[in-house]
Amino acid sequence: MKNETPLIQAIRSFNRNYTKLIGLLDSHLLASGYSLAEARILYEIHANMPVSASDIILQIDIDKGYLSKVLKRFEVNGLIAKEPSPVDARMSLLTLTAAGHTVFNSLDAASNQQVKEMIGKLTDEEQDKLSNNIAAISALLFK
Repeated sequence: MKNETPLIQAIRSFNRNYTKLIGLLDSHLLASGYSLAEARILYEIHANMPVSASDIILQIDIDKGYLSKVLKRFEVNGLIAKEPSPVDARMSLLTLTAAGHTVFNSLDAASNQQVKEMIGKLTDEEQDKLSNNIAAISALLFK
């Protein structure tokens, strides 16, 4: 196996730089009132409606207690609706409300704009190279 130290250091350096580039350490993602975890939870509900909290936990490996607090806040703020599962009445299925769709669409558009600005500085050839490298990394790490 290749000497791990340079590779590990390169990956950690990339992670630090990418985290800074897209503002993941900011308390509010994309100048919104939502953290990265909250935005991801909204995404999972949007992408998988109706979805159970258990399914969200499986998708993003998030702490059950933290997810419960976030979902409660989303419900109080009118972003999500809960209804009993037709299969198991003990389980609730989550959907976005109109307000939830508005918040999700705003976050999604801001994220797309952020990436558009980031890659807008690159030539078409550089964008193709970036796309190919992302595909290669994904194929290696996300098998």
